[in-house]
Amino acid sequence: MSETHFGFQKVDETQKARRVRGVFDSVAPKYDLMNDLMSLGLHRAWKAYTVAVANLRAGDRVLDVAGGTGDLARSFAKRVGSSGMVVHTDINEAMLRQGRDRLIDAGVVLPTLICDAERLPFANETFDLVSVAFGLRNMTHKDSALASMNRVLKPGGRLLVLEFSKVAKPLEKAYDWYSFNVLPRIGQWVARDGDSYRYLAESIRMHPGQAELKSMMKSAGFGHVDVHNLSAGVVALHVGIKC
Repeated sequence: MSETHFGFQKVDETQKARRVRGVFDSVAPKYDLMNDLMSLGLHRAWKAYTVAVANLRAGDRVLDVAGGTGDLARSFAKRVGSSGMVVHTDINEAMLRQGRDRLIDAGVVLPTLICDAERLPFANETFDLVSVAFGLRNMTHKDSALASMNRVLKPGGRLLVLEFSKVAKPLEKAYDWYSFNVLPRIGQWVARDGDSYRYLAESIRMHPGQAELKSMMKSAGFGHVDVHNLSAGVVALHVGIKC
């Protein structure tokens, strides 16, 4: 039996996906509101920066992995235009449904499907860009997911990984206090689920830091990886190029 982490707990790796699904089934209805409250609106700036770095052109083909409520997919769709394509995916049906409904309400209709990032159901060398925002840390086999994303990218294509990372040392104590004392209380108050937001704080601590994730991306086949620290390392954008 192989074990992995679910937050600070060790669990059988066959159980992690089910337990993560339970978290996001619970938080999906309040996910966007909680993002605004937890980050004081900064998640919008982080995503806007990611879209700017993506530098998409009309006609590009984009895969949004763990696309959730569709923020990035909607922004990408505006940039690739009618000649391009954005595929909006997530492993969690509740999150994907929220995203699909929000996109339709905004007048954006995209291919939307449930799929596992570790086994992406697309042909080799299909996409110019793959993105995953705040989803990689919840995946059981991150190395398999990164390799799968590499496989579906065209040569010269890019993977953008926007994820919580290791904050600068002077801010660690304050950040830990906020994460473990304030976030679960906001989650309980707004989403009626403090436990899920405690897990989310724990999952951030268990996720690879900037240097380790860069190394993992290179091992998955990305010849060049840049790291952009945002908000003193609270979040990092890793940009990998498939050579």
